[in-house]
Amino acid sequence: MDHAAKGAAALEAKDFSAAVTHYTQAIAINSQAVDYYIKRSVAHTRISPSDCAAALNDAEVALTLASKRGKRELIIQAQLRRAIALFSLERYGDAKAAFNWVKEMNKDEKSLHIWAAKVDSKLKALSEDDVKAQTSIQQYPDIKVPELKKEKEASKLPSSEPAQGTSNVTAQPEVVQTPANKIRHEWYQTDDTVVVSLFVKGVPKDKTNIDIQDTSLAVSFPLPTGSDYDFSLDPFCARVDAAASTAKILSTKIEIVLKKASAGEKWPSLESDAPATSEDIDKTAAPADRVTTTGPSYPTSSRTGPKDWDKVADDLTKRPKKENKDGEEERDDGLDEEFEGADPVNGFFKQLYSRADPDTRRAMMKSYQESNGTTLSTNWSEVGQGKVETHPPDGMEEKRW
Repeated sequence: MDHAAKGAAALEAKDFSAAVTHYTQAIAINSQAVDYYIKRSVAHTRISPSDCAAALNDAEVALTLASKRGKRELIIQAQLRRAIALFSLERYGDAKAAFNWVKEMNKDEKSLHIWAAKVDSKLKALSEDDVKAQTSIQQYPDIKVPELKKEKEASKLPSSEPAQGTSNVTAQPEVVQTPANKIRHEWYQTDDTVVVSLFVKGVPKDKTNIDIQDTSLAVSFPLPTGSDYDFSLDPFCARVDAAASTAKILSTKIEIVLKKASAGEKWPSLESDAPATSEDIDKTAAPADRVTTTGPSYPTSSRTGPKDWDKVADDLTKRPKKENKDGEEERDDGLDEEFEGADPVNGFFKQLYSRADPDTRRAMMKSYQESNGTTLSTNWSEVGQGKVETHPPDGMEEKRW
């Protein structure tokens, strides 16, 4: 478990001192991870005794980093932590301004009305010229954010001069980085994970930032041109477990393995128009011990979804029951009487259908309905493989209505 995961576990266990320690170590490795500063700000606020000044500093660093990336969700979280830290520092005028900025971006934030009431209560007790009631902050703080850490140890670097008595070693050719217009990404999924691959060569590991959140992913690294390449997915199609997700930089690609928060859930795409919520996950994740009793579902392209052809066949072959001489109910199998006087061709197919086995009935119903009456097959092993296409008679064309 890495430092960030340990920090998250410590926060969950309300061990705020350990959370501060672990997130500090995580930031030492990746000083651009917005979430680490937000979580450490929470820990600073809740630790006893609280360190509200440190909480404010972390919140403002997180807000600055998030605003540079344009990450709306992270901006809201960082601004909220900033407002709470300002309130704890008794800077009520500044806190009210920060809470208002949170409200502008997300009026549905659950805790806003509680904090708004607290701030208003404090401000009512102050005079207008009280320092605590003054507003002195901007929506986005003008502060210098930490640069990416460069973990280079001189002892591990090769010497620029060969040792005495040794020959020069041919240097390995430097890998040429993939141009920005040729960088591409692909993805695939398993029951438990979603794997995203960003195909790019020559990425500098010490200058690459990979930020995995429960609902988003951000990757950035410098290009030879001097600009940065940014790749982001925000929001995901569904939530992931950021603490259990991993990333690695290889010689030909960056590979991110996202751990699904809801195992077995199929993602139709990587991104969604709106972030997934825990309620959505609860609705889509079926209990493991639930046993379904529905009939088999066969391949179909019908707009109304798959049909249970067993049920269709049973419904069509139900016949009224009549009482025999002994007063007992019996099935009316008077096929000849039923079909007497009907169209001979239709009568033949009705008798064929009524006397057929279940698989043959399913095949006949499915082929006839899906082909719009142009095909009638009795071979279920063939018909059950997929949709039966329409085959109009020669000289006629199929029209869709």
